[in-house]
Amino acid sequence: MDDTIAAISTPYGEGGIGIIRMSGSLAGPILSELFVPVAQIEANNSGPTANDSGADAKIENRKLRYGKIIDHHNGQILDEVLVAFMKGPYTYTREDVAEIYCHGSVVALRNILKLALHHGARLAEAGEFTKRAFLNGRLDLSQAEAVIDMIQAKTEKGFEVAVGQLEGKLSQKIQELRASLLNVLVDMTVNIDYPDQDIEEILYDNLIKSISQIGETIRKLMDSADAGRILKEGLRVAIIGKPNVGKSSLMNALLGETRAIVTDIPGTTRDTISETISIKGIPICITDTAGIHETDNEIEQIGIARSKISFNQADLVLFMLDVSQDLSQEDQFIIEHMGNRPIILLANKIDLGAKATMEELQRFLPKAKIIETSMVAEIGLEQIEDEIQNLVYQGKVSQQESLLVTNARVESLLRQANDELLQGIGMAQINEPLEFIEVNVRRCYELLGEIIGETVAEDIINEVFSRFCLGK
Repeated sequence: MDDTIAAISTPYGEGGIGIIRMSGSLAGPILSELFVPVAQIEANNSGPTANDSGADAKIENRKLRYGKIIDHHNGQILDEVLVAFMKGPYTYTREDVAEIYCHGSVVALRNILKLALHHGARLAEAGEFTKRAFLNGRLDLSQAEAVIDMIQAKTEKGFEVAVGQLEGKLSQKIQELRASLLNVLVDMTVNIDYPDQDIEEILYDNLIKSISQIGETIRKLMDSADAGRILKEGLRVAIIGKPNVGKSSLMNALLGETRAIVTDIPGTTRDTISETISIKGIPICITDTAGIHETDNEIEQIGIARSKISFNQADLVLFMLDVSQDLSQEDQFIIEHMGNRPIILLANKIDLGAKATMEELQRFLPKAKIIETSMVAEIGLEQIEDEIQNLVYQGKVSQQESLLVTNARVESLLRQANDELLQGIGMAQINEPLEFIEVNVRRCYELLGEIIGETVAEDIINEVFSRFCLGK
């Protein structure tokens, strides 16, 4: 924490600008050593030399300056830049921060970073800027995790949820839960430590009621985890069916472009094709699979094997039937292997007339949502998107809800906290001593503290920030 750290904060590659960021007590002095204002250069008729130094140039707080980065050992101009210095604690890390905005050349960025390191900075570790923001009290751990969620957000809804978490919506809810648990712990401790005093005893039914209300809120957060994970990582959707039922046409229609080859010849698609799209603000990784059927063709067999893998890994299956024909043995084979996964049954080619009624199809797959579709007539596409949205939120989470659990670490801690409360309730129901119940309640309080970083171990903190990119 005493070191001044530096890193490139923009992605490698060509771009209009690149940013080098420094944080620490030497950020200002190092910037003064590297930077020479353009006015100072123009005042020197002979131009910059090895004797010129920007060390005396005043770097004003929160003022953008224009000039050049110069290696004063050889007088070489590394780049034409804008620089900014921000005095702590009103910065991202709550330390002194300096930023150099140069041209987005890999060479320029590396040379300027190398010069900063030569003047006393240390190369930052992955996520170390945000880690310092956390350790200096600017962010709690859940807010810090929201930073990487914002960077990696694939849709507007995912970004919106990450912004809400960064603003402290999850932190505030966790703090409220811990405050309620603390009140319960205080009352329990009083009754445990002063049993002979004239203090009103906790009634077990009141204790159960208080703990149950806290548990209900925790479980509501847990219920949002599936939707949160999908918003963050994407919903895996596989289009399944026998050959020539319209799977590739559906893929192209959802993508809004011709991605998969469509012909009247069965078996055109011989391999899986995957693309990522956004439907109703939900990131979808959609896979068009080879038609599942019996074949002696070795290439088709490989494609069908990959189709089955995609089917088994999918969060949601779009099972497509050609209802203009009678159900075949191939359709029956797929139906028998559906399992309990969420399924949307697409009764396709409805424009050609249906030989099977919706009631008959529902008997085959009683848990599946059935949508009549026609890729030629563009029937049913909007209903498919609506149903995907409904399945993601499952009626438990409002589409407008911005407080969703998107982090596996947070979800795990919530489940552990809920288990502790359930054990405490179970013991309270049979009037076990308060000392035993207090252990579970206190453990729940500590687990919730781990979510926001108040009771978390150092190795967990290091693991969280190791997933960040350099420069953030």
